[in-house]
Amino acid sequence: MIVAGIFVFWLCSGLVFYTFFGYPIFLRLLNICFGRKSTALPDSETESPPSVTYVIVVFNEEARIAERLRNLEECTYSGDREIIAVCAGCTDDTAEEARRSQVKIPLQVAEHPEMRGKASGLNAGVALATGDIVVFADARQRFDVAAVEKLVGPMRADPAIGAVSGSLEIESSSSGASVGMDLYWKLEKGIRNEEAKWDSVIGCTGAIYALRRELYQPIPEDTLIDDVIIPMHVLTTGARIAFVPDAKAYDPQTLATGHEKHRKVRTLAGNYQMLFRYPQWLLPTSNRCWWQLISHKYLRLAGPWLLVAILVSSLLLAMVSLFYSIAAGLQIACYLAGIVGLLLPRIRSKIVTIPAGFLFLQWQSLHALGYYLKLRNRRGDGTWTSA
Repeated sequence: MIVAGIFVFWLCSGLVFYTFFGYPIFLRLLNICFGRKSTALPDSETESPPSVTYVIVVFNEEARIAERLRNLEECTYSGDREIIAVCAGCTDDTAEEARRSQVKIPLQVAEHPEMRGKASGLNAGVALATGDIVVFADARQRFDVAAVEKLVGPMRADPAIGAVSGSLEIESSSSGASVGMDLYWKLEKGIRNEEAKWDSVIGCTGAIYALRRELYQPIPEDTLIDDVIIPMHVLTTGARIAFVPDAKAYDPQTLATGHEKHRKVRTLAGNYQMLFRYPQWLLPTSNRCWWQLISHKYLRLAGPWLLVAILVSSLLLAMVSLFYSIAAGLQIACYLAGIVGLLLPRIRSKIVTIPAGFLFLQWQSLHALGYYLKLRNRRGDGTWTSA
């Protein structure tokens, strides 16, 4: 019993450390020792820039669609551009406001009266696109004026790059677990940067990314994380997925837990969906970045269960060892600090905000499993269709 408890404690502790700390450290070391050199950007005076199609899928955004379209128009780019705005089940005047926006680049507004989800809208938008490069955007954010040039640049310079993710800049949070979430987002962007230096980033920033139109594969309408599935399809063709931190979109909404709860649950549920829908991506023969996918996406799903196993095993071993007594006490203290941070969001000390943010993420991971199972059962046959 004691031997089994020790084994569980150290195995789970090692996996937790690797998932949240070891993986980014390992990537960093790989890049220091073996990382690829940066690709020089093309000479804009000698090479004709590829044409670009903006695809934006919106639902009831009449208040800000015109301003968003003007922001896309204002982005500097020397090549031809067009905008495809897909109104997915809008019940307001979004489509009319888009047409009245008076942008000076070609605009096509596609209206889909049925609400069939963002994935369906993306499929419809790309089907209408004529540009060499498709740039995906959302309604709430705005692009930096140079964002499009910076997204397209790596694909012009290197034909092996099939897609490029930009960076989402989010307003800083002001309290509690939300401050811890800000730290998580900075870590996430750091991981994406290191992944891209090694080979490819696992998933793109949905609010700002681009890909070669010929590499787009339509996705199932019930897809939860289109900004991971679409780039993964590109990656499995042999192309690379780059990350350009300087290609920025700005989001006025903070990572406050009230805002993040639904989005995080949906994202993590999408990881479950991806795991069971595309099991071949776990195999090196089908996905050269299989270990990055497991490390970045799937091990995080196991986080709450690993943490429970560590706590239970250390409590059992505390009766026979001072070391495990201290380990159990430290864990309990961290969880209590996290609870304080969640219940008293005005406290800004990192002693409570970091544990609170971490605890919030683990709780949403548990919630995501229930959300995924609920959606799966809603289909009636208990299965998901294959892509």
